[in-house]
Amino acid sequence: MNIRSLTRGDGVVIGAAVLLFIASFLDLYSIDGAPDSLDVPSLWSSGPVLLGVVLAGIIGAVLIVVARGLPQAPKVAGLDLAQLGIALTMFAAWSALGNIFDPAGGADNFDGGGDGPDAGTGLILALIATLVMAAAAVATPLVPALKAALLGAPRPAAPQPYPGAQPPNGYGYPGAQQPQQPYGGQPQPGAPGQPGPGQPFGGGQPQAPQPQAAAAQPPAGDFSPFWFAVPVPRPLFAEDGSQTTIAELAPGTWYLAVEQRGPSLVAQTQDGRRGVLQDTSGIQRG
Repeated sequence: MNIRSLTRGDGVVIGAAVLLFIASFLDLYSIDGAPDSLDVPSLWSSGPVLLGVVLAGIIGAVLIVVARGLPQAPKVAGLDLAQLGIALTMFAAWSALGNIFDPAGGADNFDGGGDGPDAGTGLILALIATLVMAAAAVATPLVPALKAALLGAPRPAAPQPYPGAQPPNGYGYPGAQQPQQPYGGQPQPGAPGQPGPGQPFGGGQPQAPQPQAAAAQPPAGDFSPFWFAVPVPRPLFAEDGSQTTIAELAPGTWYLAVEQRGPSLVAQTQDGRRGVLQDTSGIQRG
């Protein structure tokens, strides 16, 4: 599970789930005029609240986070884990709202039952937590600010070049060591820019170029492989031009761009798979 693929919206869902768990240990009811010694039950003492609010909300949050962290989330009854988690969070918020309106669960409808207790601190916090959780789960795929990565991608200390691409070593290559002539020393015959034996220093006919020197080096391409990270999950399509998805690039992971095809990039994953990244907007270069 790649935690760097989590989004800011997932962070809000996790925070709301923690608040819901804390609220489950607080008072379920608020009774006016009750003595301080009265032991008011918590949300764990009510079966409908425990199943319909607490467990439904926490399980829904777990499914959303797990679905985001897995490269390929499994399906349950034809639904993705994320879709099932969103449905559970919305159900938990709806159940919490109903318990706020009727905390006693119909027990106050008996003759002489009175108005019944009000909603306690735990039930009110549970409603707030489930509403925030459901809103974040629904809005994350729609709001760009919530789709951003929760944890930024770490920069690699020293990105390595594309495997197998070794720079040539030799005279004339940029970065290669050039022969240095000591200050005040005599030029050596046959050195680059110096006349050979029997050849005048200037005005003489140049010797015929050697075949190896006459062969021009092919110009290097403008593209150089580089590392990059994506801001949001993006599909990697097959190199044959079809729309077949071979992998999904996740935020927080560095990938290697090995070729450029117009506005698209040919990227390589950690397991060696190569494909075309069509959407290159907002990528972070290493």
